[in-house]
Amino acid sequence: MQSYAGGKAASGQHLTTRHLPTPSATQSLLLTESARSIGGPPSLFDALTPHDREVVLRHGRRKVLYRGKTLFNQGAKHDGIYLIETGRIRVFYTAPSGREITLAYWHPGNFVGGPEVFGCGVHQWSGVATSNSNVLQLPGKDLRALVVEVPNLAIGLIEGLTFKGKCYSALAQMLGTRSITERLAHLLLHLAQLYGVEDPEGVLIGSAFTHADLAHMVGATRQWVTISLKRMQEKGIVTTRRSQIVVIRADLLQEMKGLGD
Repeated sequence: MQSYAGGKAASGQHLTTRHLPTPSATQSLLLTESARSIGGPPSLFDALTPHDREVVLRHGRRKVLYRGKTLFNQGAKHDGIYLIETGRIRVFYTAPSGREITLAYWHPGNFVGGPEVFGCGVHQWSGVATSNSNVLQLPGKDLRALVVEVPNLAIGLIEGLTFKGKCYSALAQMLGTRSITERLAHLLLHLAQLYGVEDPEGVLIGSAFTHADLAHMVGATRQWVTISLKRMQEKGIVTTRRSQIVVIRADLLQEMKGLGD
């Protein structure tokens, strides 16, 4: 995670978007300590020639998903992958108790629906659109034939699955070794990096995430997140406006990453 040493505490000025890197088209949102994981894998189509893309697209089935629409359900039969063309897909696991943990939010250029990309078994987690989205489904049977015909597609799949494996390993490590307070600090910095918009008070996280959304990402309850954000606001670290969060003291969030609960 990038250091915001140039923020308000160090310079006497508010943190601005000048301190934030520009997200890439394939940016992903996930809980990880690795800066490399934030950028996301290469787009599945990046290495394909125009002819190869045309071949692949002929086998695809486009779907339009409105916000809140389920793309696939945990426990449902697996059938290939979904390439995100526009929008954002949240992938999450639901425990028997009903409690959820968000694995990641995937953006355009990423694919979802693994790990059994050729369509056997059942989904290990669920996927839902968190904004209006367009996806291209590549059914498992067609995908198996395509990777033989288009080797670069096979390489893209391997790279994507490798990246996802590292992401979920990083998530498990964070959940097992970091306190909830540290994880929330990580997440707020990551959100500011991804969606930061200049604001008179600091950096506004320019995409609405509810307290429940944040809780699902850090492995906490909504009530815990609400109380923690209130405490941060009292200390001048963040300020909240309805569903919006403004990061005022990113340097203090950096310090909190090393603290326990």
